[in-house]
Amino acid sequence: MKILLAVDDSPVAAAVVRQVAKLAKGMATPPQLHVLTVVPRLSKAAEKEFGAAGPGAYYEREAERALAPLRPLLRRTGLKVTEQKAVGEVVPTVLEEARAKKAGLVAIGSHGRNALQTLLLGSVAQKVVALSPVPVLVCH
Repeated sequence: MKILLAVDDSPVAAAVVRQVAKLAKGMATPPQLHVLTVVPRLSKAAEKEFGAAGPGAYYEREAERALAPLRPLLRRTGLKVTEQKAVGEVVPTVLEEARAKKAGLVAIGSHGRNALQTLLLGSVAQKVVALSPVPVLVCH
């Protein structure tokens, strides 16, 4: 089985890794973990501010901020792990990667917003659960 771990730079990302590691221990065949972080694309005006060099360094730095703290945890799982950094809208990118990687499960964190915050801001985890073609494990 392939598991897509959608992570960001929040403390909840480590909880996602720990939960998936626990789940993997109970599986007859160890799963492959595909760790994905999606950096939201800047507006055209903001990208222009980066000048000729472009915003590439910004996107790379933001993706590393999410992945770097998780690498020791991921190594300790003993599982086969691949990483991917993407730029774009988070929900469509996570769903597209789940399909492309033929994931059997998506694991994602929830920041635990209250009902009003979720109503106003939306919830990435909630949207992934609603639209995912495969089961979704949501960790708090």
